[in-house]
Amino acid sequence: MTPRVFQPLTIGDLTAPLPIIQGGMGVAISLSGLSSAVAEEGGIGTIASVGIGQLEPDVYANFVEANARALRKEIRKARQLTRGLLAVNIMVAMTNYAEMVKVSLEEEVDLIISGAGLPLDMPRHRRQETRTKLVPIVSSARAAGILCKRWLDKFQYAPDALVVEGPLAGGHLGFRREEIDDPAFALERLIPQVVAEARRWEERAEKAIPVIAAGGIWSGADILRFQKLGAAGVQMATRFVTTEECDASEAFKQTYIAAAEKDIAIIKSPVGLPGRAIRNAFVDAMEAGEKEPFKCPYHCIATCDYTTAPYCIALALVNAQRGRFTHGFAFAGANAHRAERISTVHETVEALEAEYSEALEAEAASRRAAAVP
Repeated sequence: MTPRVFQPLTIGDLTAPLPIIQGGMGVAISLSGLSSAVAEEGGIGTIASVGIGQLEPDVYANFVEANARALRKEIRKARQLTRGLLAVNIMVAMTNYAEMVKVSLEEEVDLIISGAGLPLDMPRHRRQETRTKLVPIVSSARAAGILCKRWLDKFQYAPDALVVEGPLAGGHLGFRREEIDDPAFALERLIPQVVAEARRWEERAEKAIPVIAAGGIWSGADILRFQKLGAAGVQMATRFVTTEECDASEAFKQTYIAAAEKDIAIIKSPVGLPGRAIRNAFVDAMEAGEKEPFKCPYHCIATCDYTTAPYCIALALVNAQRGRFTHGFAFAGANAHRAERISTVHETVEALEAEYSEALEAEAASRRAAAVP
């Protein structure tokens, strides 16, 4: 691994030379292949746990066991491929949430990143001697404060870091539909607010609580911009989809490359949250009132009313991962249309470094110009 121009990301006793957490992407978009490749580059690679049991033949007969088994397998595969830092992303809304946290702790992943709801009781599962860091995802300073108070009051433990996910992220969003385009909820506004809130709790926590910016981050210039706003690092997902190591099918990756900006839209998900996806004929049909017949094998997301849902979100995302877009669609961040070709993770990181360096040089040039009388 070559020296980095970036400032490293430190979370407790963990240091990532590349201050990037690769975002968790389900269903089965970020598994051992992508996560290990990012970890090898010095970042933090993330395995998405949602729907991971679809890799197992008995998922419909033994949902909880199949998901736990598949997650354990992917963590171990990734560990064979890298000695770098690995995380597991676990959605709070998953009805098998506790089981997936347990597996991640048993496998001693470096971090558990948890969103899609506030993980108010996440430390309950933590053993005293564990080295795994607990990192919740929040969408406001208020949520960060509620969570820090709850964890410290009830568990005498503070978050090891906070991921702040703004409204430009892909997939399910922690915002109401009308908030997504409201400048008051832009990530640039949220980061300084959450950083200030985190600083308020650090003395009581007796540790630093770094803040990670997420949602719509694409370039090295974006990384520098959010670091200037107080972020210790960033979480990026969409840009890593069009890499050779990404665990999605070639057809899934090509969907990103073919997408125009107008194709990326906010949809209403059966789980009751708005989501950002690449619009296609399946999405159009579902929004027009058509239904995709399905039998719910297991109530996997607590907020999903499978009795009235027009389609199964898990099956739609599995179909997309496998390139079957007549019965599914791809979640994507707001910048997915900027993808131009398939590259490797290493090439992507090199491009990010070049963009970061260019932004630093532009900033220095601007300061020099301002200093000239």
